[in-house]
Amino acid sequence: MIDLKGLKLNDGNTMPQLGLGLYKVSTQAELTQVVKTAWEQGYRLFDSAQMYQNEDMFGLAAQELNLPREEYFLTTKIAEENQGYDNTLRSFEKSLKDLQVDYVDMLMVHWPLHQHFFETWKAFEYLKEQGVVKSIGVSNYGVIHLQYLATKAHIMPAVDQVENHPFLTQDGLLEFNKTQGIITQAWAPLGRARALDEPILVELAQKYHKSAAQIVLRWHWQRGTAIIPKSVHAARIIENAAIFDFELAQVDMQKITDLNTFTRISQEPEQVYELGHQYPHH
Repeated sequence: MIDLKGLKLNDGNTMPQLGLGLYKVSTQAELTQVVKTAWEQGYRLFDSAQMYQNEDMFGLAAQELNLPREEYFLTTKIAEENQGYDNTLRSFEKSLKDLQVDYVDMLMVHWPLHQHFFETWKAFEYLKEQGVVKSIGVSNYGVIHLQYLATKAHIMPAVDQVENHPFLTQDGLLEFNKTQGIITQAWAPLGRARALDEPILVELAQKYHKSAAQIVLRWHWQRGTAIIPKSVHAARIIENAAIFDFELAQVDMQKITDLNTFTRISQEPEQVYELGHQYPHH
């Protein structure tokens, strides 16, 4: 069963360190089944987004499974096309209806967009003040975005959800976030399974009598990083939760960190910017 240790956020709220990512879960039957399996294994954080087009499916699944609202932590994210002050408020209202809840635990800006950078965050601060959002965070923000946000924000993000795995360890960002009291949450914590054939991880899996995926997730856990591995397979969801009966030695932690090659598996949407410099078209 899952270690229900929560991470204390900078706004006083608590967030489970391990959750279930709902990215690319695209049918109602599949989503209901993965949520059911996860719930039975002790998962209490579910990570959705407007972009995933499954908020309404999660809403139906939670109702069908009779999940007590106060017992799970729900995250969703505002998509690029819904950013800006008024659009954020309007689209969030629809998200609440689709999710069939009257609040979310965490609302995130999905990507930093130059044309709506501060207006979107202002809407987030308003929603937090209204109590319909418990905590506010960001996704895919680098150090420079967070520093820029700090020039006008009244409330800083509680969480920064970023691509993070052994080939993209993000050490500098993790360290910066720690100094700012921001929790780093890893999406694609297994590098979309690309890391699992890595010889060092296979070797460590044999040493600890675990799978390579469990080794990687335990590495994240010991680094204090929140993780939202996604899977539509019950066996994988169960396997990803079984990381609490062993501990990686520091030397093995370092071996995994040393796999870093600064390799991303994603490309940013073209509107995302590095303070004026747009990324290449994707």
